[in-house]
Amino acid sequence: MRTIAHIDMDAFFASVEQVFNPHYKGKPLIVCGDPSRRGVVSTASYEARKYGVKPGMPLQEARYRCPHGIYVEGGPGKYIHVSLQLLEIYKEFTPIVEPSSIDEAFLDLTGTVYEGEAARRGAILIKKKIREEFNLTASIGIAPNKFMAKMASGLEKPDGLVQINSEDYRKIFWKRKVDELWGVGAKTAAALKRLGIDTIGDLARFPVNILRAEFGINGEKLVDMARGEDDSPVIPYYEGVPVKSMGHEHTLREDTDSLEKLERTLLRLSDQVGRRLRQDGYVGDTVTLKLRNAKFVTITRQRKLTGYTDEDKVIFKTARRLLEEHWKGETVRLIGVSVSGLAKRGSSLTESLFKKDEKRRRTLEVIDVLRDKFGENVIVRAGTMR
Repeated sequence: MRTIAHIDMDAFFASVEQVFNPHYKGKPLIVCGDPSRRGVVSTASYEARKYGVKPGMPLQEARYRCPHGIYVEGGPGKYIHVSLQLLEIYKEFTPIVEPSSIDEAFLDLTGTVYEGEAARRGAILIKKKIREEFNLTASIGIAPNKFMAKMASGLEKPDGLVQINSEDYRKIFWKRKVDELWGVGAKTAAALKRLGIDTIGDLARFPVNILRAEFGINGEKLVDMARGEDDSPVIPYYEGVPVKSMGHEHTLREDTDSLEKLERTLLRLSDQVGRRLRQDGYVGDTVTLKLRNAKFVTITRQRKLTGYTDEDKVIFKTARRLLEEHWKGETVRLIGVSVSGLAKRGSSLTESLFKKDEKRRRTLEVIDVLRDKFGENVIVRAGTMR
């Protein structure tokens, strides 16, 4: 049996800010984008969470709930630096460490001196090192697989430590609402409720064939999660995790129902996505449009291309068609575009892409070189300008 630990840093961005600026310690701190503009909460300290402020909440609502809070713009450089230093601590306990985000990581302790019952002792040492070296706290879950470890790490936040087995998982989680399952959002929970599934236990016992008909292959995955079954490996940081998609999104300065403004923003975002694909050597065959309206209802729509691309023009035209087909004229708060179905440029799948229009390819290369040297705004599309 495997021994997997999931480490989740507590209110990471806010906690790092409190370390770098002790004046913030013990106060309701909200980390966001530019506080003078519209946006959402990235992380809130636990002092702010007492007032109902939570990640993803619009700043306007956060200010209503916590008007005396301290609102600061996040500093990604600081968070990345600390995250990389935390990785060095994890590597002292096992070489098989998978950072799942900037503030979370899975550790495979199987075969180490910290496997099985000794895992708790290892987790206590990890927490001690994190506190001593960074003055930060972490919540750790330990279980026989990644999914259960992830669920366990959230049970006693902040500064928690929980080790469970399959029987514990059923006792603790099967009586809880299905939307507490990691990866189940409001829409999926509502769809499950329509089928009469209210708790995680209901989902675990539900006929798989009905869920498969309703959700496709995700129906089987939902049942596996409800049962706490997961055989996915911990992928070591030195092997890397395959990139599945690349995209950009933008919260508009003001909600708008102007097609012109939406298309202008979409053009700029498509330009950024294409450039990022080329920088990292990827092409993709599926374009996805994301829209969030003024009521915070979000939709995503996608279209598969006839071939692979990394060109801004193709990405924009496809995204614009999706906008024309699926936008109903409601006021929009956020718009985004992404490309998925990625393949490495130069593979046999993508050879024809670069033989088709050599002149266009050379132009893109020149533009990218100029932007690398002089910045993104040295060349901009006329359609993105007011």
